[in-house]
Amino acid sequence: MTTTAMDTALGTYVFVATRRAADLEPARRIARDVLDDVDRTCSRFRPDSDLSRANAAAGRWVSVDPVLVAAVAAACAAALQTGGLVHPLLGRTLVQLGYDRDLAELTPVADDRATTAAWPAETPGPESWREIGLDHDGAIRVPAGTALDLGATGKAWAADVIATAYAEELGGSALVSLGGDLAIAAPDGEPWPVAISTRPGDPAEATVGLDRGGLATSSTRVRRWARRGAAVHHLLDPRTGLPAPEVWRTVTATGPTCTAANTASTAAVVLGANAPAWLSARGVAARLVAADGRVVTTGGWPAGDAHHQQRRTA
Repeated sequence: MTTTAMDTALGTYVFVATRRAADLEPARRIARDVLDDVDRTCSRFRPDSDLSRANAAAGRWVSVDPVLVAAVAAACAAALQTGGLVHPLLGRTLVQLGYDRDLAELTPVADDRATTAAWPAETPGPESWREIGLDHDGAIRVPAGTALDLGATGKAWAADVIATAYAEELGGSALVSLGGDLAIAAPDGEPWPVAISTRPGDPAEATVGLDRGGLATSSTRVRRWARRGAAVHHLLDPRTGLPAPEVWRTVTATGPTCTAANTASTAAVVLGANAPAWLSARGVAARLVAADGRVVTTGGWPAGDAHHQQRRTA
């Protein structure tokens, strides 16, 4: 038996499912508490957040909540694992492209066939993330001339934090999904059915079973806005400072954690045509949907999107 609930936070939906009915309300409370902390410390759109204070004082050490330090450490680990393809210092670039406030306040794209932005944009430098200073007791130093943005890893990392809390406090297995970034707590061997779609609320394009770890979908079709007559999306190529070419409209990946899955899916969008080889070399089970609807899979993703279980790891 499974019980479920839906809430909202961080500008997206929060889906919670538990095996035991008695765990559902505690699971919702845990998710709310974690996400309140994440929003308070890690939001780029709150002037009073710890992240905003650190960005405003770039080049200097700033005392912050350890929650932000942990979130930035996870983002730096993603940058290390991808050679900087997933980059935490794209805040200034996103602002330059118009993403300077909540997405709901930006100009919507009237015609999805519009060309993507091609004007010059600022890039932070492929290795600049290595200059981020982290003191795990509660301080951070953003490199001068840059700004943090945790949009590439933040939701997935938060899902993992919630799943860890579930494993410690609930009586059975549970699942949390933050806008499609999904983590499983206390796996019990029974797969959770997961529907995959391009946008929240769209009909399912595939359904897989996941019995452990995490799953994430990165899409160029969701966070979109209009800028100077062009369509812009939020998945930037840090090598160019521009939205990644839309070779893939969505990439869904699995991993031992939600953060690992999201790191792989985001890097794949940035890599474009080179993504299948990159994912295969790392043994990542992924489903890539091209701009024309063609589907490519890697790493043991089931043919025909049949039942899929994460491999056990030692």
